[in-house]
Amino acid sequence: MKILSCAQQKEADAYTIEHDSILSINLMEKAASMITDAICRRWNKSHRIVVFAGPGNNGGDAVAVARMLHLKNYQVQVILFNIKGNLSDDCLTNIKRLQECGFTNYTEVSTQFDPPKLTADDIVIDGLFGTGLNNPLSGGFAAVVQYINASAAKVVSIDIPSGMMGEDNTRNIRQNIIKADLTLTINLPKLSFLFAENEDLVGEIEVLDIGISKEFEKEAESKNFITEENEITGIIKPRKKFSHKGNYGHSLIIAGSYGMGGAAVLAAKSCIRSGVGLLTLHTPVCNHNLLQTCVPEAMTQDDMDDRYFAEVTDLDNYQALGIGPGLGQEEFTAQAIINQLRECYIPAVIDADAINALSTYRNQLNCVPKGSIITPHVKELERLVGRCSNSYERIQKAKDLASYMQIYIVLKGAWTVIITPDGECHFNPTGNPGMATGGSGDVLTGILTSLLAQGYATKDACLLGVYLHGLAGDIAAENIGEISMNASDIITALPEAWKQLTNKKQTK
Repeated sequence: MKILSCAQQKEADAYTIEHDSILSINLMEKAASMITDAICRRWNKSHRIVVFAGPGNNGGDAVAVARMLHLKNYQVQVILFNIKGNLSDDCLTNIKRLQECGFTNYTEVSTQFDPPKLTADDIVIDGLFGTGLNNPLSGGFAAVVQYINASAAKVVSIDIPSGMMGEDNTRNIRQNIIKADLTLTINLPKLSFLFAENEDLVGEIEVLDIGISKEFEKEAESKNFITEENEITGIIKPRKKFSHKGNYGHSLIIAGSYGMGGAAVLAAKSCIRSGVGLLTLHTPVCNHNLLQTCVPEAMTQDDMDDRYFAEVTDLDNYQALGIGPGLGQEEFTAQAIINQLRECYIPAVIDADAINALSTYRNQLNCVPKGSIITPHVKELERLVGRCSNSYERIQKAKDLASYMQIYIVLKGAWTVIITPDGECHFNPTGNPGMATGGSGDVLTGILTSLLAQGYATKDACLLGVYLHGLAGDIAAENIGEISMNASDIITALPEAWKQLTNKKQTK
């Protein structure tokens, strides 16, 4: 699914109106009807609905919703702000329709505003401003937003919380943005909805499909996407009846140090559960017995050092390398990581302490083979690109890094984003907060290394691996709950995740 910019979404509205021969007021009516239905599903008539409407089409939506709720016998109050005496045509039409249906609890504010008392039983409909806003709210409108946010009322925003920009909020004023409990967004989610710092502003998100032209969406250019299940099932390679282990690659994972052998175990188990034919683990001698016992399916290759990775190993017999989980941050280990990457000529997944080594020796970034995958969390990425004030800036810097190094970056978190060398950003929809636990990233490293060894293209391996990792986490959360989850539970759920995806592929 493409994520269109707010400007493109406005163009999509205009394209739909022109090519589908639909009036803009009728498109607004359809949106209002779906918004009204969403509100009615959640709240009954015992709640008072207080509608705050602005002078533009977002306000027109809000007034139309007020009329529909009134006709369903909800208690509705409308406050419309017309400070400059300039209402949009569709907003004006909906005000007239509201008055024609006998509605009287309507106030139009042009100068002084006497705010209504809002209680915990009230539902506020935020229709002040939509996606056309390009400057922070100030003055009276900022005061209205702050008043609503300070109340105990539930807040429903139409399309986008008023005051928020659809993409970049770097220069915005946070306290002047509506804090919604529910955002009913039209057609497609906005890019800014996917950023962690905006979670408490957008609240729950529901996307309403009002019939905006799919042809426009198909032809529109975008570098931002949300991964969809049908895209993932199309990537999966079927297994042939007469295949053998040699057909599914041989992975090498360099992982573990004294006290961190568990990271190697997790990466190994997830690698094997993701279909690789053979796996060798290169690890310090201290982890030999642990790995032979916990992962009997894997072969163990001992490092020259008893406790840490210190020895570059030959890659001739392998189709993919995973390096980093639990390696520690000894100086000689960091140097060994740099040297190993410098000699790497097979697809590689770089995680954890291997990323830390690169951030310590940033002048050695050219040692990373082009086309590699690095899998940082936010802090690991910022050690490479510098401190960032928000997610938008962080992604821009990650795109610059991916382009400069010609690598794929898997930036882990809610809505894990895969950033390609040509600047595409693919946001992953699977996963849950239960996966915020030690070892979860090691599991992902194992999955990605397995897919690369099996011959998946790097981009496909990223899309499939991240989606699968999150899906397994969702299955684990459904089975045992988020709070009790650990990384091993994600591995336990991998077979069911694979089964779900392959079954859906076969039924298409």
